[in-house]
Amino acid sequence: MITPKKINIGDKIGIISTARKISSLELSPAIEILKSWGLKVVCGKFLFAEKNQFAGTFLQRTEDLQNMLDNNDIKAILCARGGYGSVQIIDNVDFSNLIKNPKWIIGYSDVTVLHSHLNILGISTLHATMPVNFSDNTQRSLDSLRSVVFGMKNSIKTSPHKFNRTGMVEAEIVGGNLSILYSLLGSKSDIDTDKKILFIEDLDEYLYHIDRMVINMKRNRKFKNLKGMIIGEMGSMNDNKIPFGRSAQEIILSHIKEYDFPVCFGFPCGHLDDNRALRLGVKSLLNITENGVSLSQ
Repeated sequence: MITPKKINIGDKIGIISTARKISSLELSPAIEILKSWGLKVVCGKFLFAEKNQFAGTFLQRTEDLQNMLDNNDIKAILCARGGYGSVQIIDNVDFSNLIKNPKWIIGYSDVTVLHSHLNILGISTLHATMPVNFSDNTQRSLDSLRSVVFGMKNSIKTSPHKFNRTGMVEAEIVGGNLSILYSLLGSKSDIDTDKKILFIEDLDEYLYHIDRMVINMKRNRKFKNLKGMIIGEMGSMNDNKIPFGRSAQEIILSHIKEYDFPVCFGFPCGHLDDNRALRLGVKSLLNITENGVSLSQ
């Protein structure tokens, strides 16, 4: 697995949107924070373009990502926001220069398309908060992003959860947003989970959708040879008039009960203000005990 190098004070960081549109007003606070870290911010040519709900047309979003990938002066690429749309452009992007000159691709939610695709190409990426969220993020969330991109050790500790299964495991972490991973099954961007730690999170889904997606992941043998599992935020779930009868966490637990790998719930990654940075594709040490959970990368 190719791991991007750390960036340094004075380096250029690019901001693009591969999915939903964003305004300069929404982006302004994040730009100020990035500048305070000593970084030079370079916005994509079409970053503020609009095409219905999207940040420009297919071609504009593709061009912005391609330009950032091919510009070796840009040392990291930060996706401005999620939403929907990255899958529309993924097959038109040439990642050959990224393989030769790796840089962190940063984001979460819909950016899972990029995480998953690049994992198959053997390039580590960074699951972390995005500029649209900077104003609401906790300081710990922003500090974790800053630490990772500047090459410091990434260490996350969290409280125990009643559904956790204890154990210690060292392996690469793969995954991201459950809905996106589900949508990529069977495609050339479908992740390989063999002997890895699978991370999943989601937001604002119907509980029966969670059940459907987890079952399909299981039927596609995504849990078969896992070393461990991390369940991030599963918030703001919806139910029908006739209740499904289980929470999102209970649904997941019911479908992995036959496996014996360690698993933790309530990990601070995903659609929440305290969204910590997580290196994907990097060997990591996950330790789940009765007293809590620690992850070191």
